[in-house]
Amino acid sequence: METNTTGYTRLELILGNIAHQPDADAVVNAANAQLRTGGGVAGAIHRAAGPGLENECRPLAPIQPGQAVITGAHNLPNKYVIHCLGPVYGHDKPEDELLADCYRNALRLAEKNRVKSIAFPAISTGVFGYPIREAASIAIETIMKTIPELKEVKLIRMVLFAEKDLEIFREAYKKVSKPDTP
Repeated sequence: METNTTGYTRLELILGNIAHQPDADAVVNAANAQLRTGGGVAGAIHRAAGPGLENECRPLAPIQPGQAVITGAHNLPNKYVIHCLGPVYGHDKPEDELLADCYRNALRLAEKNRVKSIAFPAISTGVFGYPIREAASIAIETIMKTIPELKEVKLIRMVLFAEKDLEIFREAYKKVSKPDTP
């Protein structure tokens, strides 16, 4: 685990399963436009939450790339699920802005709902095909730029499923926290 405190908000980078974050008030679902059970992160979250989650999501769908909506967590040990539709790489344009919007909108929704801790997966890096290095840079940069706006959110956790992804996010964090100087 790697942590950094900026102002009053801490950023953690950990190896784990997004559906098993019992100490987070909210987990972020890398959702599909219809907010239905799918594969990857969406499948894991929906399976753990139970059918009530999909029922609550139905009237909120469809959402557009970059958008975020919030629901209860149902059978998950969290209070909320924040659903974000990430861009499909090479299809949804401008994909970098849409991916940044996912993180920014999720954090703003967390702030609005007085969420103290939020856990994110690496949005769009699975079946949506976003290259992990680019996605990591966008995620970390967006989170770090959004932190100064936050008063309620005290912990932001990036939960990476594979060790290699965790290392890539660590590299991205190091670049943002210690930018190259001439």
